[in-house]
Amino acid sequence: MTTARIIVLFLLAAVAEIGGAWLIWQAVRENRGWWLALLGIVALGAYGFIAALQPDAQFGRVLAAYGGVFVAGSLAWGIVVDGFKPTTWDYVGSAVALVGAAIIVFAPSADTAGT
Repeated sequence: MTTARIIVLFLLAAVAEIGGAWLIWQAVRENRGWWLALLGIVALGAYGFIAALQPDAQFGRVLAAYGGVFVAGSLAWGIVVDGFKPTTWDYVGSAVALVGAAIIVFAPSADTAGT
């Protein structure tokens, strides 16, 4: 259950953070109304709470691992929402970021690794 919880929380955090940033972008860069910026602020605040629900108690590790999810999630958001056409290098970079995130999250802790 812990692995599923970690993954679900990372996905929810990505939707909240990327969606919040996108809403602010729409308000500021696309002149689509400041009410979108306010919704974006709410979504970004929700992201902070969602990230705090991760089972790992180390802020730095959680946010470092989430960085990989953010990279891949941002590209996915661009593809789905904005019609972005990624390059091969975008996909490779995303994969590297996700592998790095997985190493941080799922590698044995110092307590169990014998170091």
